[in-house]
Order: sequence, then C-alpha cells, then structure tokens
Amino acid sequence: MTTARPEGLSAYVAVTASYWAFMLTDGALRMLVLLHFHTLGFSPVQLAYLFVLYEIAGMATNLCAGWLAARFGLTSTLYAGLGLQVAALLALAQLDPSWAMGVSVVFVMLVQGASGVAKDLAKMSSKSAVKLLAPAGDAGLFRWVALLTGSKNMVKGVGFLLGAALLAAVGFVGAVLGMAAVLAVILIAVLMFMPAGLPKGRKDAKFTEVLSKSPNVNLLSAARMVLFGARDVWFVVGIPIYFYAVLSDGTPQSNRTAFFLIGTFMAVWIILYGLVQANAPRILRAKSRPTSELIAAARGWALALAVVPAILAVAALVANGPQNWLTLCVVAGLLVFGALFAVNSALHSFLILSFTKAERVTLDVGFYYMANAAGRLIGTLASGLSYQVGGLPLMLGIASGMVALSVVAVSFLTPQEGHTA
Repeated sequence: MTTARPEGLSAYVAVTASYWAFMLTDGALRMLVLLHFHTLGFSPVQLAYLFVLYEIAGMATNLCAGWLAARFGLTSTLYAGLGLQVAALLALAQLDPSWAMGVSVVFVMLVQGASGVAKDLAKMSSKSAVKLLAPAGDAGLFRWVALLTGSKNMVKGVGFLLGAALLAAVGFVGAVLGMAAVLAVILIAVLMFMPAGLPKGRKDAKFTEVLSKSPNVNLLSAARMVLFGARDVWFVVGIPIYFYAVLSDGTPQSNRTAFFLIGTFMAVWIILYGLVQANAPRILRAKSRPTSELIAAARGWALALAVVPAILAVAALVANGPQNWLTLCVVAGLLVFGALFAVNSALHSFLILSFTKAERVTLDVGFYYMANAAGRLIGTLASGLSYQVGGLPLMLGIASGMVALSVVAVSFLTPQEGHTA
C-alpha cells in the first residue's frame, strides 16, 4: 500500500457519505430488532443473544478486514460492507412470525451476524481512509477523524429514531424492505461516482501482519475494548427494557408511545454523543497540544467517565425499583455519560491513527476495531445477563468497573517521537 495521499477532500466526502448511509440503517435495524422481538416475548437474555453473533462477526471481520483492505484495496471492502448490509436487510424481511421461538432466535442471530460483518467492513474502510486522506499539520488528522466519527454517530442516532418510527408506522417487514431499497440505491451511486485515488492494495500483504507489535496499539485496543463494553452493558438491552417497563402497560397504543419515546431518547443520546465527538478537537484544544498531552488527557477523561455510572448505580440501589426520580436521574446521568464518552472515544480514534504508520493503517485499525467489537460483545452479553440478574444497580456497577479498567490501560500509553495532533 502506498503512502501517497490521494486527492483528499472529494474522496473523504464520498467515503463519509457512504458511511452515513450505512450507519443510518444500522441504527434503525438495532432499534427495530430490539423493540420488535421484545414485544414478541423475548427475555432480556434472549434479546442479548440476538446481537451476540453480530459482535462475534465484528471481531472476526475486523481481524480479517485490515488484511483484506491491504490486499484488495479500501474501496473493495467498503463496497462489500454496503452490499452485504442490503442482503442482510432483505433476509430479515423473510422472518415468519409463525416460526418457533428457537428457530427465530437462530435465524435473526445469523442475519445479525451478516450485518455485523457488513458494519465492520464499512467502518474499517472509512476510518483507515481518513489516515491517508487527512491533511498534515494543524490537527488535521484529529479534526477529520472526529468529524467522520461524530457525524456518523449523529446519523446513527437519527437511525434509532427512524427504526422506532418505522416500526410503529409500517411494521417490521415494511421497515427493513424500505431500508434495503434506499441503501441499494446509495451503493449504486457510490460505485458509479467514487473518486479515484484510494489505495488499491498490495499482493504481498500477509495475514500474519494483522497482529500489532506496537505496545501503544495493543494498550489502546485493550482500553477501547473495556470502554465500549462499559457503554453497551447498559445501552444494548438494559436501559431500553427498563424504559419500556416504565413507559408501557402492554397495550398496542401504549407500546407505540413507548417505542417512540425510547427511540427518541436513544436517538438524542447518540446524536448528542456524535455532536460532542465531532467537536472534541476544539474541546481538547488539539491544535495547540502535542500528542503527549492528549495521551495524559485521555487518562483524566476516562476517570471522569467512570464516576457517572457509579453514581447512577448507587441511586438505583437506593430506589430499589422503578421510580420517577430514578428515571429522571438515569436520563440526565446517561446524557452526561454520553458527553464524556464522546471525548474519550474521539481521543481513542485519533490516537490509534496517530500511533499507526500509513503502510500499516488498515492492519492496525482492523486489529483495534476487533478489540472494539470484543468489548461490544462483552457488553452485549453482560447487558442482558446483569439486568436480568441484578437490575439497574448491577448493570451500572459493571459499566463503572469496565471504564476503570480503561483508565488503567491508557495510563501505560507513551508518546511516540514525531507524533503531533
């Protein structure tokens, strides 16, 4: 893979637009699956199972995707991710409500697994492209990666709201077919108009190169794993089901209202998270700070993040069950968590690209996002299990403990010579 920078802005816009389209459907699909199958009687643990293969597939995909992109080029993996998501949506529309519970779980797990592969092919391609496209100096790398990641999360937040709204308006099948059609049109447009210049790959790329020998890459990958585990331990199953229990009495009208309110909260959370993430370089004054100072900042921001779920866990213990004041505290606390989490995530996304070299970017980014997917898998499993066993207090306590592990990991990061923001 060459280290020459392609014609940056036009390729960056095309990559970002295709990533936006993908994440809109990804956010909508997650909300559709969660709410639809909860109304069919799935328990919190069974709901978590629906996303398990999605995360396992993400781990395997990221480990392989870096090598695939190095071997066949970034555009190939980006197109493959978009195409596979279209196929997954079409397959999910074939789900028959008359199937036995076990058959439905297995089928949705398999389709979600395919969607997980698609998501991580698209993500690895987009994030790696930024390393190669971003302008040198003036915190260009941090600004471009923060903008891509922040805008992606804002779009995904809109997807959460879209999924809940589509479920209430046109039902499960109509929603997934509509999203498949829109994404297929966008894939065709990207295939026709993607600017030339992104790396085409190199035939001598070896799969063994995937494993990084850089202590910083490995430590940051470990920090990323527990950071995203801490988010998903409450985000995937526990909090949506808690809100459903508070908002719905089980009637169809009440369900529709609950879907809308849950979808709105999850959407607002993701949108605000993305907005903060996109502005992280300004919040951190990255233009005037060397990478060594941003590494130190990562420790402080992670420590602040660990405090929020710890406070919420204590509040949930005191409440001993759903209470209006507890629900308000959870909403406010998770919004604060989202803002702090956004800065942490943006710092990680910048640091991984700062630590890697251009010739290894797809390999190191793939490895890093494999760890990210591992964290989501751990969080997904812990979300259903912890909420079913210990409710909000246990779930939020686990989230706080996982962020604390992230603090430990980033504490061992060291500056690399010549690296600036």
